[in-house]
Amino acid sequence: MDPEDLIKNLKNSDFKQNYKNIKIAWDFAQNAHKGQLRNSGESFFTHPFSVAKILSDLNLDLNTIITGLLHDVVEDCGVSISKISSIFGDEVALLVDGVTKLTKLELQSDRSKQAENFRKLFLATSNDIRVLLVKLADRTHNMRTIGGISDIEKRQKIAQETLEVFAPLSERVGLIGLKNEMEDLSFAVVQPQMRTSIMNRLSFIQDESKDILPLIVEEIRETLLESGIKTLEISGRVKSAFSIWQKMQRRNVPMDQLSDIMAYRILVENVEDCYSSLGVIHSKYPNVMGRFKDYISTKKRNGYQSLHTDVIGPFKQKIEIQIKTLDMHKIAETGIASHWIYKQNLKDIEKINSKWVQDLVSILDQEQGPEDFLENTKLEMYADKVFCFTPNGDLIALPRGATAVDFAYALHSDIGYTCVGVKINGKPRQLKTQLNNGDQVEILRSKNSTPNPEWENFVKTGRARAGIKKFVRQKSQDEFFNVGIAILQKHFRQIDKKFNFNNLVKKLESFKNEYISKPNEIFIAIGNGSLDPLKIINFLYPKIKSNSTKNNTIQKKSFKHKNKSENTLKINGLIPGMAVHIAKCCTPLPGENIVGIVTTGKGITVHTIDCNTLEKFYDIPERWLDIHWDKDGLAYHIGRINIVMTNEPGSLASVTNQIYKYGGNITNLQLINREIDFFRFIVDLEVEDLSHINNIIMELRSNDFVETVNRYQG
Repeated sequence: MDPEDLIKNLKNSDFKQNYKNIKIAWDFAQNAHKGQLRNSGESFFTHPFSVAKILSDLNLDLNTIITGLLHDVVEDCGVSISKISSIFGDEVALLVDGVTKLTKLELQSDRSKQAENFRKLFLATSNDIRVLLVKLADRTHNMRTIGGISDIEKRQKIAQETLEVFAPLSERVGLIGLKNEMEDLSFAVVQPQMRTSIMNRLSFIQDESKDILPLIVEEIRETLLESGIKTLEISGRVKSAFSIWQKMQRRNVPMDQLSDIMAYRILVENVEDCYSSLGVIHSKYPNVMGRFKDYISTKKRNGYQSLHTDVIGPFKQKIEIQIKTLDMHKIAETGIASHWIYKQNLKDIEKINSKWVQDLVSILDQEQGPEDFLENTKLEMYADKVFCFTPNGDLIALPRGATAVDFAYALHSDIGYTCVGVKINGKPRQLKTQLNNGDQVEILRSKNSTPNPEWENFVKTGRARAGIKKFVRQKSQDEFFNVGIAILQKHFRQIDKKFNFNNLVKKLESFKNEYISKPNEIFIAIGNGSLDPLKIINFLYPKIKSNSTKNNTIQKKSFKHKNKSENTLKINGLIPGMAVHIAKCCTPLPGENIVGIVTTGKGITVHTIDCNTLEKFYDIPERWLDIHWDKDGLAYHIGRINIVMTNEPGSLASVTNQIYKYGGNITNLQLINREIDFFRFIVDLEVEDLSHINNIIMELRSNDFVETVNRYQG
């Protein structure tokens, strides 16, 4: 170990001054960690030196390397950030503070403290990407020396966390070398037997192909050279054990059935040669359909560029070929480090070409507390997820757009079944509220509560949707079961027979048809209308002729109810003599564009032109009527609105008074959903026209008791 090892990669700078600065940090860290040992028994200073060496190998700047040397002195030695600032400057102090963990990040039993550290890490990262790079170097060396930890369970937790958090982070900033190393080291801890098995197989393949590999390389080189393409390098390798294991899991096949475990890299001078090489390769060797990817024209978010293709190559070997320029290869190896220019004596860091970094370094709009983790930041690595916390600090990952109900089911299905309300960041919210990064979510429960079938319309996770469907299906089955029994009891009365459930169940055990084999299924089938109850009566009492047919006929008798508005409704463009109905799905009002739909046996139904129901009639334009409102029509029409209001004394009275104040008349009010903090109503109003109902909605939105209000769309 020598300070010179850390500055040999620094470009265009004063060697003596760099050495002096590194030596000061070197001595400071050695003194701070004096007497401390790692789990392996080595001097603790070997760790910060190794972290700094990794950063130096990535060609990072002087202050980042110094931060690597100092990154543990605050956490483990009690050195203050102000002292670091006074010796090494504010920039290094900010970097060290960003990496410093309030307590050890890895494997804490108190997950709320762990979450707090992740907040600190990512908030610091949002101000300077180098914080993240130091942390990744720190984790890489910890994985290299994980064998020094005697506790097997602790090793496995660290390795699992590395696979789930730090390896993906490395990939997203383009540090593929660190990513592959972390994955392999973690894989050896999490799945040691599987890794050993794969490594043995790879060793066998390498022994078999050691003679053929250079022949394949040479044939590819000569093939390209014949077409006038000069290659800078062609090399072959077997893929990593972890990537092979991932393929085995993804394709659900054993390793013996994987043929694309060899990869060849071709480096050429420019982009034109990349595509020319691809054309030559595809002309010479059959390509595997569906296995071509162009990451040059459409680069990955971490800046990675290359052409990937699978071919049946020389000697009938199925191989993967990657074609890229030398610059692309450097970016693939060093990732984000090659995207940044660190200007001497300047704190500003200039980004060259990485949209992901632009999003990552988006500065917070306002100062935030721990409970507002990543609020208003854009961490692209998790663009498709949101991370929320329980009141105890447990971290719950959900897909973007997930709601409080999804959160409840993610905790436990029983919590999902019994949730009645939610507090998000301490404030009551609707259960359908979409969650944001850093939200602290408290689910309110009632043991007598049951899932609302409407939840299925807004939940995002499969677990929540499956749980709701399961409950609704079971509830429907229970209701159909009871209805079926009630229908049979009625038929038994009509034939003057005594209904005894237990005796009936025994007799029905011998009843069979194409779909039903159990008595309970019979009752459910009768309840849902798929089985005629007369079949059961005839099965039980074949000699008795039921008079149910007559009763059924009586039950089907229809009654016409005249609607005043239908008789007096005035719309131009209608067919004379046909009945007219206002669609309840959209309740159109004068002032809105409308269309008539002709329905056989029903007449004309009037919809708004943007009503979702019209999708059913797109293919039958002959049913559409071009209609519009008559200016001299009715004085009042029925409009329907959807209101969510808080569950507080006086809330309903306040809303109804406000509707009355602005000239609306409530003709019907229906409670649709009840939560512990909110009620949802559908309200039918007599209004003059579209402008009238819009004015009422606008005024209701200013009501303190109203959470949301809008036109109802069925």
